[in-house]
Amino acid sequence: MMELDLPGQDIDDIEDLISATDIKPKERYQNKKSVTVRVKRKPKIDVNADADTETAVKAKTIHESVIPGTQKVFVKTWGCAHNNSDSEYMAGQLAAYGYNLTARKEDADLWLLNSCTVKNPSEDTFRNEIESGMRNGKHVVVAGCVPQGAPKSDYLRGLSVIGVQQIDRVVEVVEETLKGHSVRLLQSKKVDGRRVAGARLALPKVRKNPLIEIISINSGCLNQCTYCKTKHARGDLASYPPPEIVERARQSFAEGCCEIWLTSEDTGAYGRDIGSSLPELLWQLVEVIPEHCMLRVGMTNPPYILEHLEEVAKVLQHPRVYSFLHVPVQSGSDHVLGEMKREYCRKDFEHVVDFLRARVPGLTIATDIICGFPTETEQDFEETMTLCEKYRFPSLFINQFFPRPGTPAAKMERIPANLVKKRTKRLTDLFYKYEPYAGREGQVYTVLVTEISHDKQHYVGHNKSYEQVLLPMRDNLLGTAVRVRITGTSKFSMNAEILDDEQEWTRCAKKQIDEKDGIDASSLRKERLLQRYVGIALLIGSVAFLLQLLIKILLSK
Repeated sequence: MMELDLPGQDIDDIEDLISATDIKPKERYQNKKSVTVRVKRKPKIDVNADADTETAVKAKTIHESVIPGTQKVFVKTWGCAHNNSDSEYMAGQLAAYGYNLTARKEDADLWLLNSCTVKNPSEDTFRNEIESGMRNGKHVVVAGCVPQGAPKSDYLRGLSVIGVQQIDRVVEVVEETLKGHSVRLLQSKKVDGRRVAGARLALPKVRKNPLIEIISINSGCLNQCTYCKTKHARGDLASYPPPEIVERARQSFAEGCCEIWLTSEDTGAYGRDIGSSLPELLWQLVEVIPEHCMLRVGMTNPPYILEHLEEVAKVLQHPRVYSFLHVPVQSGSDHVLGEMKREYCRKDFEHVVDFLRARVPGLTIATDIICGFPTETEQDFEETMTLCEKYRFPSLFINQFFPRPGTPAAKMERIPANLVKKRTKRLTDLFYKYEPYAGREGQVYTVLVTEISHDKQHYVGHNKSYEQVLLPMRDNLLGTAVRVRITGTSKFSMNAEILDDEQEWTRCAKKQIDEKDGIDASSLRKERLLQRYVGIALLIGSVAFLLQLLIKILLSK
């Protein structure tokens, strides 16, 4: 047998690998304030509990070492497009490192739960999911606005937490959690002492929809509404620089996306912290959108779009930008808007809607209403009703007021629940009275097909006004722009037939070459794949070395 010249050949026994002078586990973690080392005890299981009942608790598997590819991770998200983008980034990093992502939570070793703090019911569901995971012996990592805004909540005690600005460290958090440790990363990111928007936009992603890229252009907001807790989690406004956003868009199209959604807590406020503006960013993005691809602008509050109305109207008319804008009004009463600290009045909102509708043909405006804010009187609510009756918004998100702990509105005297429900029903009834798509039969549109309907019976396309059009599920239809004729309408969508033959369907003209650097997109993908497996190769090499060492020791005995 050939003698191998390996380091450590003078080791007599495997125990000699650990010296008395080696660093101890406790010392290893002393300088890592975010990591809590916990005793690896098996959870107590009620031996008298029926295994089929919810009181039975399964023991978690504690891993001494973690080799990517041997554990499965389940990711679940609540909330807005910003939260969904964060989840896609975290999933992308885990997949790039070698972890297996699964849609079956019962098969997963670890659950990554990304939360939303806007509504109390969302938080209740989040809490229930945590308890379900713990009960079923799953490792649980929590992320998103809930743990960021209230990290000391009792039901988060002992759990690993990823803050909204720390999603780029998800791999190390998952690794330590699988080993039985608790990690809490809640710090803000700073560069040269200045707070930044968050993790780099160029991180790998696993998109929920491969055709749609969600880009968060800024984090946090300028205002602090009395009912909202998002500011507690996301903080003050911090914008990504335009070149980084544009490069992310370019990269997304090269990877096969045909639609981009811009998202943030308030897109209208974009750039105010870095000397830029939303229109400035939009004009730069328009230049890199390939033919037959589309851009959707995210939610903007009224105060921060008023000064940009002229430019925003021009951008929304561009053929590769949806004529769609989400502008939440929350109430039609100036008194309630003042109590909410919304920083605008009803006339401001009406000016936004009237101005944009007059200049953007077929514009769709969506808005939000909160029913039952603590100071809302019957007269206040009537003003909300008249506003919604005046504009008949095709997309109207109706919410009942929920007091969020730690907000000024939570300390206000609440309106009786039955009155809140009554007002909510009145507004809902008004919304269902009108049919925004009635009489559209026979009209012809070009739609971009990017989704599958909730009932899995249709493909979903959107026309220039971002109106939902349901189409038959034809092969090769996803990711194409096609001409359709409307055959029927409902409250929320239109049904259509396809006019073009398949050879006439047009696909997104993806830019395969980076215009700035001349880098081939396929080379970029190969480079990312190489990076993905480098870490795995190093781990496997280390394990192989230890096995060889162990075999040599055993053979020498």
